[in-house]
Amino acid sequence: MTLSIVPALSLLSFLLFPLLFTITDAATFDIRNQCTYPVWAAGVPGGGKRLDPGQSWSITANPGTAKARIWGRTGCTFDANGRGSCKTGDCKGLLECQEYGKPPNTLAEYALKQFADLDWIDISLVDGFNIPMEFSPTSGGCKVMRCTADINGQCPAELKADDGCNNPCTVYKTDEYCCNSGSCGPTPLSKFFKDRCPDAYSYPKDDPTSLFTCPTGNNYKVIFCP
Repeated sequence: MTLSIVPALSLLSFLLFPLLFTITDAATFDIRNQCTYPVWAAGVPGGGKRLDPGQSWSITANPGTAKARIWGRTGCTFDANGRGSCKTGDCKGLLECQEYGKPPNTLAEYALKQFADLDWIDISLVDGFNIPMEFSPTSGGCKVMRCTADINGQCPAELKADDGCNNPCTVYKTDEYCCNSGSCGPTPLSKFFKDRCPDAYSYPKDDPTSLFTCPTGNNYKVIFCP
């Protein structure tokens, strides 16, 4: 009997090893609300959670996770079943988001363990702006990204939204602003965002000054109203 147990245990250890490696190597995102008002935090992957002032929420993502984002929602009302709506960042009326949010919303975007074992990280205003944000690694040596300007208060009249400021692509839906053909450049309206938040994407082709990398294995924090 001893001889049959040992191979079984060895096989179990072999099968569990990839799972343990994935769990150990997952990145943690600490999401904190330092605003004076409630924020309904959201993440894809991750779900969603109401954060009153001073509260925090943690989510994890495995290496290889890509096209992921974290954002905050404002002006939300949900029932006991987690169904309702938000003024900004709404994700089809669900408290626990399964899809991206509706603009305008300030985004923390990431892709983990990409080329050369690097995480790709950015703050994006391509979906507009609703809440000031910091997105940063918890260890040193990587870029701390912030967008804390009063964009809602200074928003051009044509981009104003309830509780936020739309990106021009959301409003006009033209190639000039949305870069559908891949050939667009900065515009006076995209520069409105870039002048106030130099670290953040202001239009889809804004890679050179807005996309940053950090060695895989880092954990991160997202702060609303830093």
